[in-house]
Formats: sequence, C-alpha cells, structure tokens
Amino acid sequence: RISRAATPGMRIVSLFLLVLGLALTCRPCDAQRLSDERVVFQTTKGDIELAFYPDVAPITSAHILDLCRRGLYISNHFFRVDKGFVAQVDGVVGGRRIPMDAYQREVASKKLPGEFSNDVKHTFGTLSMGRYDDPNSATSSFSILLGDAPHLDGQYAIFGRITRGEAALQAMQQVPTKKEGIFVMPEERIEILATYVKEASRAGGGGLRGQASDCTTQLEEARHRADGLVTELEKLRQKRLPGRR
Repeated sequence: RISRAATPGMRIVSLFLLVLGLALTCRPCDAQRLSDERVVFQTTKGDIELAFYPDVAPITSAHILDLCRRGLYISNHFFRVDKGFVAQVDGVVGGRRIPMDAYQREVASKKLPGEFSNDVKHTFGTLSMGRYDDPNSATSSFSILLGDAPHLDGQYAIFGRITRGEAALQAMQQVPTKKEGIFVMPEERIEILATYVKEASRAGGGGLRGQASDCTTQLEEARHRADGLVTELEKLRQKRLPGRR
C-alpha cells in the first residue's frame, strides 16, 4: 500500500510498477475470441466446460463441436493424465464403451488438416489436438493442458480452452498413475459420463475467461490512477517552477 507520506514522484514510480506487473500478468497476446457455444463434459471427477477458437482453428472447432452434438464423447475417457502437463481424451474410435451407430460412424474417423498457429500458446487450460507424425492425422483425441508447454507451440492445433472445470482437473491429477511407454496413465478409468452443448443464448462466460476480464479491468483502473498522478505531479512542478517547461 502506498504511504500517505510518499512524495508524488514515489507514487508515480509505484503506480508504474503496478501497471507494468498487471500488463505482464494479463498475457494480452493470448487473447482470442471464444465461441458462443460451450460444451460440458460431465466426468467422474467433475464437470469441465469447453469453449472454442473459431478464428484460430475453424475446421477443428466445428468438428469437435459436431462430435459432441452426436454424443461421441459419452462413455469415452481420459486415458492419459500427466501431472502439470496434459490430460488427454482418448479417440472416440476405441475409447468409448458404448458402440457407435451409423450416424456417429460417419464422422468418428474423419481426419483434420493441421490448423497450427503461433497466435495462441500452450498454456494451462488450452485445448490441443492429438495426432500422429502426420500433421494432418488428428481425428478426435485432444489434450487439456495442465501447465505451460511452449515446446508444443506451432506443432499441435490449439482449438479452444476450458472456461470452467479447474477443480475437476486438479482431482484428475490426484489419481495414482502408471507409465506405459511414453504415456503417464491413470490407474482408474476417468470417464466422461455425459456431455451436452450450451447453445449461444445459454452460454455464459466464466472461469479463465472471467479471470482475463478481471485482469483487464484491474489494468485499466491502474492506468487511470497513474494518469491522475501524472497530472498531479505536473501541477506540482508548475507551482514550484513557474514559467519553466
């Protein structure tokens, strides 16, 4: 807290540092428009709400939303939980317990072009498509980032981020795991029990999106306070040094 006895110069410096800190924390370079639709995964560890980046990965976003509308993630599971790295959803072909019908099989194995972008980064909460060595081999498996992973940037297609569900991700990371090849896998099945889509009229912001909004508000408030102190300092300078510029 700034002391009442602080000089105007000291107060300016303090506010400058506050604005700088908030600017660095807000990560404005990662801000992207989120879709109006939300998808909710109701898992054995809690609910997770997903939103999409239609401007960054339009084909991937539309495909995953279509899979959700067709119920293809129901009875699927998170086959991989690598603490601090990723929680990965299995592909719907092979990952589900419930057999698919003809309507679902139409799109279950569809391969997607690699929509790689340097405009978004692999940070906590990011949704990133899984794939094989072929950059255009992604189908339905994707990861939720549990931490920052800059080495994945530009290599895997980011198509959205979670807007709620941090508690569920924390609960997943408490499950005992085992190592199988390159994968760290939970010893119990973390299942997606049900899914549903919140359409545009019912979808609301929250979670990480709300945090970004709060950060922007704090930054604007700090800027206004700094502007006021700059004006105050200029008036004081004019009073003590009349006629000088």
